Amino acid sequence: MALVSRSVESLQPILTELKDYGVTAKGYAIDLADLANLSEHLSQAITDFGPLSVLINNAGMGYTGALATMPLDHWQQVMDLNLTSVFQCIQTALPTLREVGGGTIVNVASVAAKLAFADWGAYTVSKAGLVALSKVLAVEERPYGVRVVTVFPGAVNTPIWDTETVQADFDRSQMLTPEVVAQTILSTVLLPPQAVIEDLTLMPAGGAL
Repeated sequence: MALVSRSVESLQPILTELKDYGVTAKGYAIDLADLANLSEHLSQAITDFGPLSVLINNAGMGYTGALATMPLDHWQQVMDLNLTSVFQCIQTALPTLREVGGGTIVNVASVAAKLAFADWGAYTVSKAGLVALSKVLAVEERPYGVRVVTVFPGAVNTPIWDTETVQADFDRSQMLTPEVVAQTILSTVLLPPQAVIEDLTLMPAGGAL
């Protein structure tokens, strides 16, 4: 199992846990926003572990602020990480997924792709673009046995809420946990090859925050 983050240190707890369960895993320090070198770095991870059967695209960021005043560089950063980096990850992984006769690509979008939230314009557009990418990809890769799943989580209690780029005051105790989202993703991946959950919306029990 290859795990990707901007620093291997941040992956160490989960790597240790996986080792305790007897799972072979390695962490890779890859900045997904570094589009020029992304494919090369991911190719190394694929080489280390052999043919892939599952690709989960989960990285993301947000800049809050009204569309009328959003700086272009903020807009571009969100698009680069939330959409273009996913496109590059998919392009890099597809040959090996086809090689094994099929696999599963999970793209983590957001309920924001379906609902409009003020001051979340760039994030919303990036996730809506990811949904469109997933739909086209599913049609194109179906003949190769590659399944495409789009997950639409509601608010999840992750470090995104601690970043300087996101200004929001929500009750984080009411949010989904990363563990719940991960369990849901795992359920979709473990379906028999002849079945696929194409779209899955996962909301906090309290609804949209």
